[in-house]
Amino acid sequence: MRRESKKKAWADIVGVVTECGRNDRRGSIGPVPDPVVSTSLNHSADVAHCDDAQVLADFDALADGAIVEVEALVDGVVESLILHRDGEQARAWLNVCPHAGRRLDWSPGKFLTSRDGLLVCAVHGASFELRVGECVAGPCRGEHLRAVPVEVRHRKVRLPGNAPAVGG
Repeated sequence: MRRESKKKAWADIVGVVTECGRNDRRGSIGPVPDPVVSTSLNHSADVAHCDDAQVLADFDALADGAIVEVEALVDGVVESLILHRDGEQARAWLNVCPHAGRRLDWSPGKFLTSRDGLLVCAVHGASFELRVGECVAGPCRGEHLRAVPVEVRHRKVRLPGNAPAVGG
């Protein structure tokens, strides 16, 4: 086999084994989020979910009303996120209080909640409702947590690959 043919054959093989069957080398070395190998045996609707999304959590592992901390790459930076399950929906915000710029959890992944179901900042007691992340009591009343768009797809909570943090 000529050298050029060998290079093309190798490129074709790499294209088959990289995530999502893309003919590129991105993700071909090292771990990738939610990798999927596309072959003639599994090329179906299951492969349609493959994109640059990051899987944050198994949706079914989150109890309804759960508030957990996860880390994800947001706008090119690893960030701590607050992830909340509400029925069949999931919401996420940066784990940063708009009042003082500090994390809301009192210990990594441990959040305070009020009897009314509000998320309470462990530093200054700001209280946030969990529909839109608005501060309803405390030093930053009327401000919002910075929302991060997430989706539930194939029973996984995912951060779309091209979704920057928004809001707040």
